[in-house]
Amino acid sequence: MIAHDSAPPSRTQDRPAADGRPPGRVVMLVDNDVARDSRVQKAARSTAALGWDVTLLGVTSDATARWAVGDAVAQTYPVAPLPRPRRRDFRRSLRHPLAYPTPQHADHFGKLAQLRRTDRVFLAGARPVAPRTPRWAARKVTGLLRRVQDRWVAARVAQTAAKEAGHLRITRRDALGYRLAGAVRGHRAWRSLEPYLWRYEVALGAAVDALAPDIIHANDVRMLGVGARAVRRARLAGREVALVWDAHEYLRGLRQPGAQRRWLPAHLGYLEEYLPLADAVVTVSEPIADLLQRDHQLAARPLVVQNVPSVDRPVTDEDRRRYGDIRAACGLGPDTPLLVYSGAAAAQRGIGNAVTALRLLPGAHLALVVGQSGPRYVARVLEQAVRQGVRQRVHLASYVPHWYVPEFLSTADVGLIPLHHWPNHELSLITKFFEYSHARLPLVTSDVATMAAMVQRTGQGEVFAAEDCEDLARAVRAVLADPARYRAAYDNPALLSRWTWEEEVQVLHQLYARLRGVGAAAEAGVPVPGGRTPDRARARVGAAAEPAE
Repeated sequence: MIAHDSAPPSRTQDRPAADGRPPGRVVMLVDNDVARDSRVQKAARSTAALGWDVTLLGVTSDATARWAVGDAVAQTYPVAPLPRPRRRDFRRSLRHPLAYPTPQHADHFGKLAQLRRTDRVFLAGARPVAPRTPRWAARKVTGLLRRVQDRWVAARVAQTAAKEAGHLRITRRDALGYRLAGAVRGHRAWRSLEPYLWRYEVALGAAVDALAPDIIHANDVRMLGVGARAVRRARLAGREVALVWDAHEYLRGLRQPGAQRRWLPAHLGYLEEYLPLADAVVTVSEPIADLLQRDHQLAARPLVVQNVPSVDRPVTDEDRRRYGDIRAACGLGPDTPLLVYSGAAAAQRGIGNAVTALRLLPGAHLALVVGQSGPRYVARVLEQAVRQGVRQRVHLASYVPHWYVPEFLSTADVGLIPLHHWPNHELSLITKFFEYSHARLPLVTSDVATMAAMVQRTGQGEVFAAEDCEDLARAVRAVLADPARYRAAYDNPALLSRWTWEEEVQVLHQLYARLRGVGAAAEAGVPVPGGRTPDRARARVGAAAEPAE
């Protein structure tokens, strides 16, 4: 839920360098457009406020852009689009002879058919004709032909989808090629399996070199290679650079089409090739830290920096007038039960289950704060709501700046986390969990491991069986019957005070200081645990400090 954050920090802290100069230049890398990534915005803004010279580089399909994120600078560069469809994608399929040449063709003709249907309904209501007349007969014939045309288009669209699904299947020839690449090139086989990882190097490599950073903070796996190659080039030029890898997700827990045969081996190989150049590893949760240390034999356990809300920017009356709140955005009064889901839209996030549960919750409304994410899936969810007769109780809302999210959501009655059981869903307290908590909302979460355990421990909500719409409705009814019981959990001052970005960023600040040898850590002679060996290109390292409890 992000907008560009150009407001300066509301407070500053003592700069580590005694002479007032920044302790070092930090370049943060991210494989998105920055504007929708709250974690990197907060990291850039907060570390810049602590005295570091921070530049945040991202990628976009549009032209280059540059703006301020507090005292930091954000800049995006265009990244090359994915390749055009292969020639075989345009070939006719014997299994699907009616399929359109490409999904783009199917989308175009499908929408055209939908527009024709809408137009026919409009014209029929605007120009009624007398029955049993030539015009009436012509309209009947035309209507019949249009219905036949609609069914023809629908059949072709369905066959196109089936054809595309077939293309995602790994053929024997594909599988043989993947095995040969892995056998011959080992972890370097990503160059054959996923050569488009080079796009990020082409987009950002020269910009990183021009900034001459002291620390490169690479977010997620795609940026690790960009950072590692920049580190190696700097060393060849006689300049020392430290590399931090920030793992936002557990790579082995991601699901992608063809993942086990191509996508996952390619990205794991990419990670294995470049991780040895990292000086420190950071991640978002304790379970992921344990898995990373186990999988990659890290010398030290990765640091944990949770993606929690920032509270150092006080919300003003002007902010409230500008962004409002979720209840007002839905046009609802204070007595209407309001459930809210905030974040990315995708089937595995359980939004469809929440819509279905509305049938069992008379009078309750559902707000989806999903911005522009997953537009096709959101359209399907709204169609589902129409079929189930609850469309009038489902509302869409736009994103707001990350620092305003808790205030925006605070007028709702329930914060929903209806995730399905996917590997990465089990491993961490996700961003919306913390945002709901700072909004002091009672939570209703599926029984994904980490969040369910936390909710049961704190008493801030109810847990239901994932994908069970009746159990979801049961949990919502329990919360709505006694919301004060669940909100009381937030009266514990230790709960929310620990879940703030101002606490978490100190971990990054101390890490940077140790890597640069500045500040209290350097004065005390504290070494960097897991620091690189003399053969610096081959050291496997983890955190540069003790993990946060």
